[in-house]
Amino acid sequence: MQTSELIYQVIKSQAQETECRWIEQKSVLDLKGLSLAFVICPRFISKSQVNHSSPILPGWSFQSWTLDRLVRVYLLSLMAEKSVDEKAYVHQLNLLFDTAEMNEAVALYSAMPVLANGENWLLRATDAVRSNIGIVFDAIAFGNPYPAIHFSELAWNQLVLKCIFNDKPIHQIFGLMERNNASLVQTLSDFAHERWAAGRRVPSQVWRLCSPFLNENLLKDIEYLLSHEDPKDILAGTLVLQESNFPGTQILKEKYGIQASPQLSWAPLETIEPIYEA
Repeated sequence: MQTSELIYQVIKSQAQETECRWIEQKSVLDLKGLSLAFVICPRFISKSQVNHSSPILPGWSFQSWTLDRLVRVYLLSLMAEKSVDEKAYVHQLNLLFDTAEMNEAVALYSAMPVLANGENWLLRATDAVRSNIGIVFDAIAFGNPYPAIHFSELAWNQLVLKCIFNDKPIHQIFGLMERNNASLVQTLSDFAHERWAAGRRVPSQVWRLCSPFLNENLLKDIEYLLSHEDPKDILAGTLVLQESNFPGTQILKEKYGIQASPQLSWAPLETIEPIYEA
C-alpha cells in the first residue's frame, strides 16, 4: 500500500463525509490541480484535531496536527507519487514553498518524509531550522524523520542546539540518540557553562546526550548537577552515571551514594511545554 493510501485511511477515520468527497474529487487531479487543492484546502476541510497515535512511517507523528494539515500532506504525497516529470514536480513544489503562508509552510515541512527525491529538499529543510516562526521550526524538528535521515552532522547539531537554546523538548526529536555525537555534547557543555556563569540553568533532560561521550571534563559537569539541590538536575546526573561506561563514574557514585536503580528513567524530565526556569 502506498504511503498516500495509508494517510488517507487516517483521514477517513477523522473526516466528515462531505470532506471525504472533496478530497476524493481532488485526488485524481494533476500536479497543478493538486497544488491548487493544497492552497484552498482550509476552505473545505476543518481544523479539528487529528487523533492518531500509530505512525505510518517510523518517527513520523501526526500528534497535535489539525485535519486540514493532514489533508494538505496527503495532497503532497499524491503529488510525489504522480511525479513522472521530475522537472515539473520540482517546479510545482518550489512554487508552493516560495509562496507559502505560515500554515502552508508547516504542511510542506511536515510532508518532507514523503516528498519525492527527499535529498533535493535539504536546503529547504535547513531553512526551516533557521526559522524564527515557532510552528515552522517545530514541523521539521519534532515527530519528523527527515532530519535524522538527511541532515549532515553540522545541520543536525544546529537543530538539536536550537531546541536546547529555546528550552524545547528534545525527546520529541526522532533519532536523537542515534545521531548524537561528541561535537554536539561539547557544545552543550560550553553552553551550560555560560548559563551557569550567568546564574541560569539548562533543561535537565539534555544531559542524556552526555552518557555515550562522558570524559573527565564532562564528569565535572555531572558533579555540578549532583552537588546542587534541584531534584531534576540530580536525577539527570544520576542517570548519566548509570548509563555511562566511563571509568570515573564509580568515584562519583560512591561520593553521592548513588545505587543502581532500573526504575529510574528520563521520562520525568521529558516535557511537552518549555517549563524550565530561566
